[in-house]
Amino acid sequence: MNLLDIFIKSAFIENMVLAYFLGMCSYLAVSKSIKTAFGLGLAVIFVLGFTMPINWLIDTYLLNENGIISKLTGIPMDLTFLRFILFIAVIASMVQLVEMIIEKSSPALYNSLGIFLPLITVNCAILGGSLFMISREYTLPESIAFGLGGGFGWFLAIIAIAAIREKIKYSQVPDGLRGLGIAFIITGLMGMAFMSLMGIDPMALVASK
Repeated sequence: MNLLDIFIKSAFIENMVLAYFLGMCSYLAVSKSIKTAFGLGLAVIFVLGFTMPINWLIDTYLLNENGIISKLTGIPMDLTFLRFILFIAVIASMVQLVEMIIEKSSPALYNSLGIFLPLITVNCAILGGSLFMISREYTLPESIAFGLGGGFGWFLAIIAIAAIREKIKYSQVPDGLRGLGIAFIITGLMGMAFMSLMGIDPMALVASK
């Protein structure tokens, strides 16, 4: 499969938030302002872009029956039951690195993100991306494209909802829908809009331009 095809598909057609509703916790909590949404969105792109190929290498060359451990011991060992533990360990390491970078470069953004920055570790969009990668049997380049596309799609979704939520502060939203209520409705409408792209061939879009 073409790498650009995978990138476009994961960013728009199979958006982590709007198609699979993964990572909704931080998506809803941090999308109250564009500034914090922008910072967290970039962090998710970084984490997905780096953890995806690392987890692919771990699964292919370490956990597989034909992996390094099996070759060293001479005994075929299926260690795929360790996927969750190792994948989360890699994700946690990348999140810690991002946290250190943001804390040093932008303390204000670090403070505004609060607990939701380290919670990227348990963001189901990150782990879900790695599991999708395994189930779809992507190659290493395809995994990188899928990770970057998935991160970019999550970035677009949180920026879009943040921009809308900043505008509706000045709208007459019914009391019962203020806050998360209207945010869920907007997310559902955005999801319907993105899901309408499912019947479109990504490469046809590129070719038409």
